[in-house]
Amino acid sequence: MAEIFSFLRNTYWVLRHGKSVPNERGLIVSSLENGTLPEYGLASEGVEQARSAGELFSKELKDGNILLENVRICYSPFSRTTQTAEVVANVLGIPFQSSQCKVMVELRERFFGPSFELLSHDKYPEIWALDAKDPFMPPEGGESVSHVVSRLSKALENIETECQGCAILVVSHGDPLQILQAILHAAKLDHTSQVDGVSSIIEAVKVPPVLSQHRKFALQTAELRQIK
Repeated sequence: MAEIFSFLRNTYWVLRHGKSVPNERGLIVSSLENGTLPEYGLASEGVEQARSAGELFSKELKDGNILLENVRICYSPFSRTTQTAEVVANVLGIPFQSSQCKVMVELRERFFGPSFELLSHDKYPEIWALDAKDPFMPPEGGESVSHVVSRLSKALENIETECQGCAILVVSHGDPLQILQAILHAAKLDHTSQVDGVSSIIEAVKVPPVLSQHRKFALQTAELRQIK
């Protein structure tokens, strides 16, 4: 399998969860406590979206001559992401309760804070405006873009330590996946041989001009994208 990033040992795809009940209801559900509740899982449309994403991923694996034994699915513990990952695994024929599928708390939704939790989606622009102004400043009681980068960096470090030459599907949420793409894109452009280790490489690009632009990498529900 050809490496697209010289500093990564694996090839990565990202997948935002399918349309969820919170999406349908227009609610922000970002805390781990609420996000893992069954009632905030996928909507029926989201299940179909996840199935379509799984079929697309299967096609891309076949086109790349990638064996299923080399596929790993890493997912957020939220109900909507867990369900999405399970649907994709079923489409691929990978046992969900196996070493090929791993829940990672570091991939959870960005916590937007108690001032936004369970409120309308219409509040998102307020958060993104703050991100554009200062990505190191969190919403009150929530996570800044910089905070999310730190835990995503840890997740990547763990995956890179455990896997080599694998196709990694990261099933997560809008903001974390936007941020992940932003930092990897910057790292690919700025990487030099003087810096080693995924965490160190990401730390080198953890600067406002990179982090404040994460919205450029937005994904629709159940949108699959290879990072390259």
